[in-house]
Amino acid sequence: MAGFRIVTKIAAPIELCFNLARDIDFHTRSLAHTEERAVAGRTTGLIGLNESVTWEARHFGIRQRLTTLITELNYPHHFRDVMTSGAFHAFAHYHRFRIQQGVTLMIDEVVFQSLPSLPGRLVDALFMTRHLPHPRNP
Repeated sequence: MAGFRIVTKIAAPIELCFNLARDIDFHTRSLAHTEERAVAGRTTGLIGLNESVTWEARHFGIRQRLTTLITELNYPHHFRDVMTSGAFHAFAHYHRFRIQQGVTLMIDEVVFQSLPSLPGRLVDALFMTRHLPHPRNP
């Protein structure tokens, strides 16, 4: 399995950050450049435990669909979504939140396994791991 970790400091309450991270409408607005939209499952509002969403977006000129299920949720500290169908062999996204020195840390950890094919290995090498930041553990 490959993966990456992104740590973002946010000057906002942990509860607001947690809710925005699971807000379908906010996610859609933030990724308008990919034409990403929720097309099945929970398609608006805050996604919750045991709920799924199917996203449709254009990446690398190809329209793709990805369905994820919220498998863990501990408000306002973490939630996890796992791909149930999509372009990867396996994909999980851990969203963690904590307060440090008066700001909220949003810690996104993504682990994935691309399809076992030449295109899958190329996508990993060119886009999924090498060019994404790996900040130090806060």
